[in-house]
Amino acid sequence: MLLRKIVLKDFGAYRGTQTLDLQTRPGKPIVLIGGLNGCGKTTLLDALQLVLYGPRARCSARGNRPYETYLRECINRAANAEEGASLTLDFSMTVDGKERVYSLTRKWAVSGKSVRDQVTVFVDGRWDQVVSAGWADHVEDLLPLEIGSLFFFDGEKIESLADPERASAVMQSAVQSLLGVSTVQQLRTDLQVLQRRKRLSEEDHAAIEQIRHLEALCQSAQVAVEAAHDQAGALRVELDKRLDDLKKAEEAFARDGGALFERREALRQRRKDAAKHLASTHESLINLAAGALPLQLLSEQLGAVRKQAAIEQQATEATQILHTLVSRDQEILNRFGALLSPTDRKAFQEYLDTDRQQRELTSTAERILTLSLDGYTRLAGLEQILASEKQRARELLELASEQAAEVDALDRQLQGVPTEERIATRQAEQAEALQAVHHAEAALASAVEAHEAAKRRRAAAHAELEAAHEQQAAKKFEAEENQRIHDHCERQRALFERFGDALLKRHISRLEVAVLESFTRLMRKSGLVRGLRIDTDRFQLTLTDENGDAVDPGRLSAGERQLLAVSLVWGLARVAGNWLPSVIDTPLGRLDSRHREHLVDRYFPHAGDQVLLLSTDEEIDERLFQRLQPSLAHTYTLVHDDTTFTTTVEPGYWWNSGAEHVA
Repeated sequence: MLLRKIVLKDFGAYRGTQTLDLQTRPGKPIVLIGGLNGCGKTTLLDALQLVLYGPRARCSARGNRPYETYLRECINRAANAEEGASLTLDFSMTVDGKERVYSLTRKWAVSGKSVRDQVTVFVDGRWDQVVSAGWADHVEDLLPLEIGSLFFFDGEKIESLADPERASAVMQSAVQSLLGVSTVQQLRTDLQVLQRRKRLSEEDHAAIEQIRHLEALCQSAQVAVEAAHDQAGALRVELDKRLDDLKKAEEAFARDGGALFERREALRQRRKDAAKHLASTHESLINLAAGALPLQLLSEQLGAVRKQAAIEQQATEATQILHTLVSRDQEILNRFGALLSPTDRKAFQEYLDTDRQQRELTSTAERILTLSLDGYTRLAGLEQILASEKQRARELLELASEQAAEVDALDRQLQGVPTEERIATRQAEQAEALQAVHHAEAALASAVEAHEAAKRRRAAAHAELEAAHEQQAAKKFEAEENQRIHDHCERQRALFERFGDALLKRHISRLEVAVLESFTRLMRKSGLVRGLRIDTDRFQLTLTDENGDAVDPGRLSAGERQLLAVSLVWGLARVAGNWLPSVIDTPLGRLDSRHREHLVDRYFPHAGDQVLLLSTDEEIDERLFQRLQPSLAHTYTLVHDDTTFTTTVEPGYWWNSGAEHVA
C-alpha cells in the first residue's frame, strides 16, 4: 500500500482546501512534514485514520465523545457547517496480484441536529457503488484497523508497546493478520462451517430453528463483547484524563504553597520550641550578667587593685619580718659580738641597722585596701573566674545568635504559608480531581467486569451451539457421504492446524531475529540486550542479557522503551515485506541525541517504501535534516495563523531553500 495524496477541506484548523503530495520513489521514501506544536500535525494523523476507518478510527482528540459530536467539532470554525468538511485519500494497493488505485472521500455536514457522513470510493478512476456502501468491511480486508494502528502512531505514545501485555496483544494481532496466520485459521473455520452445513442439510425443521436461534444468541453475545470492550476502552481514556487532571491539581496545590500549609502546625511548634530555647539562653545570659561578669568592664581598675593589693601584702609581710629581725639582730650581737673586734662589731652593727631600715621603708607603704589574707587570695582568683565567665558568655551569645537565626527562618517560612482561604480552592480542586479519579476507576472496574461477563456469556453460547451441532450431527452421520465429508474436513482441519503452528513458529522465529536486529541497530547501549524470545502460546516478548537471563523492561529508560516499540513495529514490517506506509507523529520525542541520530540514519530511510514524519523544528533540527535530506521525497511545513487560528500547508521545510517564507 502506498499513499499518493491527501486533500483536507475545512478539516479542523485546516481552512479551505489543503493538498499534500505523498508519492515517494526508490531511494527517497520519506515525506517530512514540519510544524510547531499546535499547528496541526496530530490533526493530519487523525485525518488519515478518520478517512479510512470512520467511527472506528482511534483519533487522538476524540476521547469518548459520540462520533457525530466529534465530526461536528472537526469542521473548521470559519466554514459553513451545512457545507461541512471532507477528507480525500488517494492510495494504491495490490489486490489479487493487480495494482489498483483507490480514491477515498469521506464527507460530512451538519443537517439540523444530526450530522450526515458519506463515503465515496473510486477504484481505478471509476465509482464503485458496492465498495462505497461496504467500505467499513472492505477496509478491513485491505488494511485491518489493528494493523493500521501499528503503522499510524504517535512516537511518544508508542512506548506503551514495550509493556509485555500490550506488546503481546499487538504481536498476536499483527502476526495473525499481517503475516497471514489468520488466513489458515479462517480456512479451518470455513471447514467447520462446511461441516455444520452438511450436518444441517438433513435435520428436521425444529432442530434447524433451534440452531439458528443459538447462532443468533452467539452473534448477540459477540456484539455485547465488542460493545463492552469499546466501553472499557473509552473509560480507560477517561481515567487517563482524570489522572492527568489530578496531577495538574496536585501541581497547582504544591505551586501555591500547599506543602507548607500542610506543615504549618509542625512549623508553629518548631517556632515555639525555638523561641523557648532562645528565651532560656537569654535567661542564662542575664544570670551570668548578675554575677562577676560585669567586672570585665573595669579591667584597668581591677589591674590597679591587684597591683595595690600586692604592694600592701608585701608591706604587711615586711612589717611582720621587721619585728622578728630586731630580736634576731640583738641575739646575734649578744652571742657573737664578743668574738668580733670593735671595728668589725661596729661594721656588722651598721649592716644590720641598714637592712632593718630598708625593710622598714617597705613596711611603711600606704595601705588603702587593708585586705585580710583571705581577701588577697580571693582577689587573686577573681581573674580566673572572670576568664571562665567571659568564655561562657561568648558561648551563650553564639548559641543565642544561632537560635535567633532559627526563629527568623521559621518566621519567614510561616509568613510564606498561604492562608486557609487562599489554599481552600486548591484543596477543593484536588479533592474534586481525586474523587473523579475514584469514580473513573470504579467505572472502569465495572466495565472490565462487564466485559469479562460478556465474554463468559459468549463462551457459554458458543459451547451450547457446539453442543447442539454435535447432538444433531450424532443423529445424521449415518449417511456414508456425510461421514466421508466430515472425516475429510477433520483431516484437513488437523492439517491446517499443524500447518498454522508451523507457519506461526516460522514467522515468530523470523520476527525474533528482525526485532532484535532492529533494536540492536537503534540502541546506543550495545551490551544491555543480547537476545529476544517470543512465546508462541501467549505471544509474550522476553528480552535477555548476555547470560540468557530475562531483562526487566523497567530497566530500560523511556527512550529505550520507545526504541523497543519502534523495533517491534519495524520488525513486523520487515517480516511482512514492508508493504504498508509508516506515519509517525512526534518521531523523536523523549529520545537523546544519539538515539535520534540512530533513528534518522538507520530507521527512517529503511522503515519501508513510504515513511511520513510529522516533526517539530526541535526534533528534526537543521543538523538531522541534513542527514535525512538524501532520503526525502517531499517536504512540507504547516503554518499556523494565530490571528485566524487556521493552518495552511507550505512546500519546503525550515532549513531547505523552498521554505524561507515559512520559518
